[in-house]
Amino acid sequence: MNRIVPIYQLTESMLQLLSQEIDSHNREEVIDIFQKKMEERGQLLEAIAPPYTQDEDKLGKAVVQMNQDIEQKIKYIFFALKNEMKQVQQQKKSTTSYSNPYKNIQSMDGMFLDQKK
Repeated sequence: MNRIVPIYQLTESMLQLLSQEIDSHNREEVIDIFQKKMEERGQLLEAIAPPYTQDEDKLGKAVVQMNQDIEQKIKYIFFALKNEMKQVQQQKKSTTSYSNPYKNIQSMDGMFLDQKK
């Protein structure tokens, strides 16, 4: 039996998982499922060793191509998460600034400083 088929199928399911629409509501669930699949695939990858047949070689190349697509999708998710975190920080700053607008103003106007000691 072809040893690469389970790895190929698992990689394909990972790609399909990342191909669905991912937003802030389901992101954590998708990442958890993806992480479990990555661990399972890692165990399968450790179990195989050369020599490979021609069919296994073809499937291996397809898996490598899918890995590149998965990597791009993961980078996109990371970028979206990073932007969302920046927006939350900016919103915190705006809220603080609105509630206490004079907090960060440093003015010497109206203050007497005695230079002598």
